Amino acid sequence: MNVCVIGTGYVGLVTGACLAHVGHHVICIDNNTVKVEQMQAGQSPIYEPGLEQIMQGAMSAGRLSFSTDLAAGVAHGEVIYIAVGTPPLPTGESDTRYVEAVARGIGANLDSRYRVIVNKSTVPIGSGDWVRSLVIEALQERRDAIAPNFDVVSNPEFLREGSAVYDTFNPDRIVLGSNSDRALAIMTALYTPLIRRDFAEDRTLPQVPVVTTDLPSAEMIKYSANAFLATKISFINEVANICDRVGADVTQVAHGIGLDSRIGPKFLQAGIGWGGSCFPKDVSALVHTAQDYGYETRLLKAAIATNHQQRLRAVDLLQTTLKILKGKTIGLLGLTFKPHTDDLRDAPALDMIAELLRLGAKVSAYDPLYTDSHPSAIPPQVNLCATAETLATDCDALVVVTDWPEFGQLNYGAMAQQMRSPLLIDGRNCLEPEAIAEAGLVYIGIGRGTGRPVALKPQKTVPTLQVA
Repeated sequence: MNVCVIGTGYVGLVTGACLAHVGHHVICIDNNTVKVEQMQAGQSPIYEPGLEQIMQGAMSAGRLSFSTDLAAGVAHGEVIYIAVGTPPLPTGESDTRYVEAVARGIGANLDSRYRVIVNKSTVPIGSGDWVRSLVIEALQERRDAIAPNFDVVSNPEFLREGSAVYDTFNPDRIVLGSNSDRALAIMTALYTPLIRRDFAEDRTLPQVPVVTTDLPSAEMIKYSANAFLATKISFINEVANICDRVGADVTQVAHGIGLDSRIGPKFLQAGIGWGGSCFPKDVSALVHTAQDYGYETRLLKAAIATNHQQRLRAVDLLQTTLKILKGKTIGLLGLTFKPHTDDLRDAPALDMIAELLRLGAKVSAYDPLYTDSHPSAIPPQVNLCATAETLATDCDALVVVTDWPEFGQLNYGAMAQQMRSPLLIDGRNCLEPEAIAEAGLVYIGIGRGTGRPVALKPQKTVPTLQVA
């Protein structure tokens, strides 16, 4: 099937490359010339494990190409995806200017052949009908105005940064929202290789469920899923803060409640809060939509407030332990909002850095993927280190900000020897407390009983840290 994907961010590029990989002929359109030239050379402009290999394979097979020519993309596609960004506005609502521009561009270039226009961007509820009206308006403004011959489908994505390729080939479900049986049949045929799990890691699993709904219900599914997961994380972080006060261990609590089939174990890892491009934007957008219809979302607002508070939990622990932070050097292990991505959008590290600098601390940081690709994101006062070992030199404390797997393999004994005081705050509860203590560091986790930090016999050459 011929497919056009407009927008080559995380969603658009992964969708286009994976559809080409399973056998469709895909043109990806973007108005960024430099970015398109990079993709034409077989290079991915974003870090996503496995994506570049998928791109190069599909390009070699002649099934994937990149262009800035919107008209050519629309002419090519039987199915046309809108996959441009919808960043948050200061009010919390989504900025849909790019979606509007693309919808009008599609209408300006359609011919009389039937098309399916797919909303892949995360858009406000009701956007399916809005996109349809925009395309029709653009059609009617043409001198050669033709009768509308298209349907709009809402096909929300559930891709996780860092595992988006995996998620594409191993989806939990595929959601298709439309009132057109013809459009739904075409989309089901398009996704048949994924539905059958032809490219799945475990091909013995049952077929992927296809959920067909009306347009607004499909849009609501996307927002509801992310809002629920964000709320679940905020909930376990609230529990972690209580655990710190009563001496319980949130990791044991999470394990115990996660075995309840009604709750489940996922998204119950306490830490320093959620960030990224999806949760903050989607929860705020759902709150804003509810306000437009006269409903106050008290639970979602509480989840947002809890998350903002949790982002500075590690700073609170540093103050409790080190007392005065002014003049102290704090080393951050990780900057990105989650592992396996170079994305710093709304990362908790940014709030932590701002607060540490406000308190007069010196901040150093190391992240396996962070380079200077986000020059304005990290304040210039932050010392970016090339290795974790370099980061530890003369630090008064280390804080695990991102749970990169490699952080579990570091030589913490050697790092402790380089530090001024042997303190480690595990902001993601991803390390083994006893192993860190054996290395000569005082370990403090989130919700793991900070009144009783794990501190075994420190190495002789490491100064003893007094913990209040």
